[in-house]
Amino acid sequence: MPRLPRLPRLLLAPALLLALVACDDDQADPADTPAATAAPSDTTASDDPFGWEEFGDTGRVQTGSLQVPIDYDDPGAGTFDLFVARHLADPDRRIGSLLVNPGGPGFGGSDFAIQAEQIYGQDLLDRFDIVGWDPRGTGLSEPAIDCIDDYDYFYGENDITPEDDAERGQIVDRAREFAEACVAANGDIIQHIGTNDSARDMNSIREALGEEKISYFGFSYGSELGATWVTMFPETVRAAVLDGAVDPDADYIESGLQQSAGFENTLATFLEWCSDDASCPFHSDGDAAEAFDELMLALDDQPVPSEPDRPDVNLLVAINAVAEAMYSDTSWPQLAQALADARDGDGAGLLALYDSYFGRLFDGSYGNELEAFQAIFCMDTAERLTVEEEDATAPEFLAVAPRIAPGTTGSYFCSFFPVAEEPRLEITGEGAGPILVMGTTGDAATPLEGTKAMADALEDGRLVIVDANQHTGYWVNDCSAGYVEQYLIDPAGSAPADGSRCG
Repeated sequence: MPRLPRLPRLLLAPALLLALVACDDDQADPADTPAATAAPSDTTASDDPFGWEEFGDTGRVQTGSLQVPIDYDDPGAGTFDLFVARHLADPDRRIGSLLVNPGGPGFGGSDFAIQAEQIYGQDLLDRFDIVGWDPRGTGLSEPAIDCIDDYDYFYGENDITPEDDAERGQIVDRAREFAEACVAANGDIIQHIGTNDSARDMNSIREALGEEKISYFGFSYGSELGATWVTMFPETVRAAVLDGAVDPDADYIESGLQQSAGFENTLATFLEWCSDDASCPFHSDGDAAEAFDELMLALDDQPVPSEPDRPDVNLLVAINAVAEAMYSDTSWPQLAQALADARDGDGAGLLALYDSYFGRLFDGSYGNELEAFQAIFCMDTAERLTVEEEDATAPEFLAVAPRIAPGTTGSYFCSFFPVAEEPRLEITGEGAGPILVMGTTGDAATPLEGTKAMADALEDGRLVIVDANQHTGYWVNDCSAGYVEQYLIDPAGSAPADGSRCG
């Protein structure tokens, strides 16, 4: 990804905040929909490969781990210990297990089982064991990818419009330094952290759960993982939902251009909103767009202070802060205030959004999500562009996204990573049956056109379009939730018609 990290992350929206918006088609109550044949009941202590232990005091959440090979072609080469969690179904209503993934790549998925009651509708909670795991190299799974400690050094201090060879060379040198640090620290696993191997892990989890077929619900990057799984193991698929999907056939540059255009379009919508609302802190006499352009030029020329012992807010920090707010329009008021403060010489608000984008914790540390994201993305990607080839793409990005991708160099995102031995396979979904693919009209991270391409790539992709300015659609309203939940409960009888829409 030559400009912004391709980070299709998921913003958690509690189910209680769902808007009550009618959809195009009448929907039946999921509770009235017939369940599929129930999968085997919970494993007993004598045949429990996960070593399940109670988590918390609800009696419905368990955690454990599962060993899987680092290299499925060489089982003796070591193992990953996958951290797994599940929220148990109502035993009287249980259909089976539902594997879940929140996106990334690089983000753990166990929290989506531990916090299932804040995320999924009651019918899903009652009918399925919600099973989440931290994919290989991420979260609490071991070994975990670890590349760097100083995020500001690698992500906040570069001048993305360099004026001389020294500034340009710094961007190249730090990209090379990051890749070399990743390879040095993770050499034993670097070729085995990609999506193909994570899909194999899904099949291992299914087998360990003792289920002949299993269901899946993936958000954002989880759509790529799910599409890879349904392509590799179609005979094991009971149902699969891919929410916030990307174009599976776009190459390294094209996927970056698509996402940059998505962020650019959402940013334009934000600026129009702010211009039309006199109460917006960055209203700027009704021309927030011109004010934004002027502010970005000023920050590129003269960064503004932020917090003690933290970098000043330059153009790169500001763009990453803006990108963070594009995942949901609920963040737009915060961004508007941060832009107004930066115009007055205070960059703390933009720094806070930048920190949120990179997952900075209260104690100043970081998880490994961004490091794992970049390493996994690059090991999924066949292309390795030279510095000159990367630089040649800068005008393309500037043309489609002049505000969100104003840099005049490449990012060299994967240029210095080793060539991937097994890039992600071609997506077909042949033999997997109907797959629900959901996208929102105003998704910056995974634009709707890419979601449509995913549905088209699958043998039986069923596209559901949701009108919303946010990333992923399940929580938008009763309509979108209804499509997902009815299909998961009864995939044979409730798969939506392709092109269904929630207004």
